[in-house]
Amino acid sequence: MLLLGCIKEVSDYELAISLPNGLSGFVPVTQISDAYSKLLTKQVAQGELLEELHSLPDMYSPGTLVRCIVTSTEKSADGRRSVKLSIDPKKVNKGLSSTALAAGMLLSGSVLSVEDHGYLIDIGVTGTHAFLPHQKAKNYIKAVKKGPGLKIGQNLNCLIVEVKNEGRVVCLSVDRSEVAASIATERQNWALSNLLPGLVVKARVQKVVPLGMKLTFLSYFTGIVDFMHMDPEKSMSYSPDQVVKACVLSVHPTSRAVRLTLRPPFLHPGGAPRQLPGQRMGAVLEEATVKAFYKQFGAIFELDDGTLAFARLKHLSKTRKSFKPGAFKEGCKHKCRIIDYSLMDEMCVISLKHQIIEAQFLQYQDIHTGDVVQGKVLSLKPIGMQVKVADGIRGLVPSLHLSDVILKQPEKKYNIGDEVKCRVLECNPGGKKLILTLKKSLVQSKLPVLSNYEDAKPGLITHGFVVCAREFGCIVKFYNDVKGLVPKNELGSEPISCPDKVFYEGQVLKVMVLKCEPQQERLLLSFRLSSKPGPEDKGKYTPKEKQEVKYQIGEIVDVKILKKKDNGLEVSILEDEDNVVAWIPTLHLSDFVATSRLLWHCLQEGDVLPRVMYLSDRGEHTILSRKSAVISAVQEEQVVRSFSEIQPGMLLTGYVRNVMPFGVFVEFPFGVTGLAPKVSMSDKFVTDTKDHFVVGQTVIAKVMSIDEEKQRVLLNLKVSECSSGDSAAESFALLNQYFKELKEIRDLLRRGEPSICELVPGKRVHLVVQDVREDGSALFSGSSVTGLTVTATHYHLGDKNIAPGEKRKALVLHVDALASEVYVSLREELLKQRPKRVSMRS
Repeated sequence: MLLLGCIKEVSDYELAISLPNGLSGFVPVTQISDAYSKLLTKQVAQGELLEELHSLPDMYSPGTLVRCIVTSTEKSADGRRSVKLSIDPKKVNKGLSSTALAAGMLLSGSVLSVEDHGYLIDIGVTGTHAFLPHQKAKNYIKAVKKGPGLKIGQNLNCLIVEVKNEGRVVCLSVDRSEVAASIATERQNWALSNLLPGLVVKARVQKVVPLGMKLTFLSYFTGIVDFMHMDPEKSMSYSPDQVVKACVLSVHPTSRAVRLTLRPPFLHPGGAPRQLPGQRMGAVLEEATVKAFYKQFGAIFELDDGTLAFARLKHLSKTRKSFKPGAFKEGCKHKCRIIDYSLMDEMCVISLKHQIIEAQFLQYQDIHTGDVVQGKVLSLKPIGMQVKVADGIRGLVPSLHLSDVILKQPEKKYNIGDEVKCRVLECNPGGKKLILTLKKSLVQSKLPVLSNYEDAKPGLITHGFVVCAREFGCIVKFYNDVKGLVPKNELGSEPISCPDKVFYEGQVLKVMVLKCEPQQERLLLSFRLSSKPGPEDKGKYTPKEKQEVKYQIGEIVDVKILKKKDNGLEVSILEDEDNVVAWIPTLHLSDFVATSRLLWHCLQEGDVLPRVMYLSDRGEHTILSRKSAVISAVQEEQVVRSFSEIQPGMLLTGYVRNVMPFGVFVEFPFGVTGLAPKVSMSDKFVTDTKDHFVVGQTVIAKVMSIDEEKQRVLLNLKVSECSSGDSAAESFALLNQYFKELKEIRDLLRRGEPSICELVPGKRVHLVVQDVREDGSALFSGSSVTGLTVTATHYHLGDKNIAPGEKRKALVLHVDALASEVYVSLREELLKQRPKRVSMRS
């Protein structure tokens, strides 16, 4: 069966494909094309990497439409059906012959080889050579952003431009505009035996029924559009004899049944369906309204944001016996959870099942390192145990982690189907990799979870497991592959001559952190848990204790820039007889991340920075900060100087120290740190923590709870929770500081780039059109913008038809001083507006 599919995920060994009607399948790496399979075989035979063989992620991106053919379907042990697909043109286009090829046809092709003037393309038609010139490929190559050229095995949506020698030679194009404009017509002589998914046709409505409608197209073909593939905005307005644009979704080989879609993103070949915003996946919705119920399939719902969602029949109730059709009349409301998104149907897939709505884990992204989880034993193999944590989530317990001691015959302790309690050692949602441990010492440990080097503070005591014992000492591993060295002299209070005789692989032990260098990922540990170091330890691990502390935290100094480095400024403290050299990290130049980078760009060696605050003394450098909010907090005593001073409910100003998948670590003046878990980071649903915070960002945090025993502080960074009461005054104070720093930057820019200082949003400028790009945007030049890249998007050109060399009046929208770019608009409604001045009075 031929189907149109959309790439959902790309891994090194397969493509996960979204298929119509909520189905999914996968394309193994061996089903890409003949040329790609030959390269794979050659690489395996030679045992070394081939330069011309590229990985699937290098060639394919999620959201790309592809034509597929079903090669097999299998049913797994848990009842799930697996659909195996191929995108090999020889299989997808097997119904085509060289004599059937005609100009204007759209079909799948795969890059066979790279030539001097273009590419040889495999279109799967015996006796036909297909060629794609560089000129017809450059627009596509630029748009997909997968490198400077096409790669062997890359799948393409090809338009036949010219047919020569009765189909023995064809010339192709993959130009996006040409492909998007193509429509299948009667002149191309399509037949049921070679009709391909993805073809866009003009069709006539023959009959409209509750579950869809019947269409005729290409004179004598008939096809079906089901209820999920009508245009949502026109679903109630279709009538017989109406002419519509449709796209072929699938062609059944035996019944010759053709299914089509009327959804807008598919009506332009080469387009892409809409994606689901990341934060919606897994969301629980209190009310979803029934729009329609189909007794054989399921129900269509309208969600809180107005989009439609589909629930299969089995997801409408716990069991078939408990199902009540009366509860799914139009307008009825139900609680549900988004469990998937069908790209080909542009619909969320939801479940009303209570156990799914309440499930702790729905996808790998929900699981965090250190979580304790319940699972069911699926299999026991030499490498370890496979555990089912939830539907679609499986983890591996390596053989080393089946018990506190090494098990020679694990099958005597565990049986298939046993419930087990595990702890997450490592979770990689992107690669769907979940590593677990069954070691009781780790599962039941109440000590802090060490999952990144930034948390490894000297004096921290936690559990780790030995992975190597040699004459130099032991290597101990923690969570997320964090590991450190216990040198020989730190193995115990008494000397140990042969560590490999005392310690064994997999042994769980308490360890104490002595020293950590997060950037180099170096961690020095000790099995001696006494916090009182010996005489030689004092000299080795705490050299700073011997030095006199010259400055106090909060002390204000003036500095002179000695050297600019990639991540900050090396400065000397003025009026200091010892010429103390200090360090200002780039993100400590301002409370605003963008302003920090601009300031770094504008400042020069020799410049003097007044009113900089002494923040800390770490390693080789004295650390200074110019963050206004942090300085104010210290000066107004809105700080805590030690862990003992922290109280729940406090509002503290600090800065982001590290962003992890499970939350954000915030550091405050005087060295106190806390963690804002993912659920307490934002008023919005957080999928990826890095989308919300960056290292160095100034934040106001509310203390939620403290754990004195573990010396842990839990924080809340939600804006709704972190206001002191007078939010308007706070906002104006921040704006005032922001504009003050912008003025400072403008003054600095006048030294080296005076022209950019005169360009402010709202200013009218006279420009000359330099070039009109393929995407509709335009480039400009002019005496007032010398040395700058000036751009107007297609929208901001308005209805004007412009040509290179023309003079135009434009309005400045935005100035990016870092990139030396200016964005302008030619729209009349903006140019006619009179500029308004906003003055700020303190």
